[in-house]
Amino acid sequence: MSRVGKEPVAIPSGIEVKLDGTKIIAKKGNLEKVLETYGRVKVEIGDKEVKLDRVDDTKQASAFWGTYRALLNNILIGLDKGFKKSLEINGVGYRANVNGKTLELQLGFSHPINYEIPEGIDIKVEKNIIHVSGTDKQQVGQVAAVIRSFRPPEPYKGKGVKYTDEVIIRKAGKAAGK
Repeated sequence: MSRVGKEPVAIPSGIEVKLDGTKIIAKKGNLEKVLETYGRVKVEIGDKEVKLDRVDDTKQASAFWGTYRALLNNILIGLDKGFKKSLEINGVGYRANVNGKTLELQLGFSHPINYEIPEGIDIKVEKNIIHVSGTDKQQVGQVAAVIRSFRPPEPYKGKGVKYTDEVIIRKAGKAAGK
């Protein structure tokens, strides 16, 4: 049985949660997030928490129960605090710059890489650290992964773009001749 689904989801102060048919609508100010459940789980909204329950006792209903509880929790955390990922650029001449809604990266190629920043994502650059933040956990992680994929870190000198908490296992170079 799902251990994730059993836990009620706490509603942070300042966030309004309501049920519209099979949609759960979470609202904070003018920001609104919708979770469509398609009738796969039962939803009970209380004063300070939301409880989700299975529709029946099938294995699939149990899977949906935990999944929708986790998605709803991520929506409420995103509206309350937001999500953030940080990337570090290592390499001589490697740098990043934000111009309007474009992230300009110079990563050792003959040309700069211009990445259009998606709606709902905020990117800040401090020296060699890129901070990606937003209210959608999946979107923040995807944008960070795309930026990292432009020049993944290499194992010999550690040059490239890596997450700040990522550990690059270094390899020894060629052995010196005899």
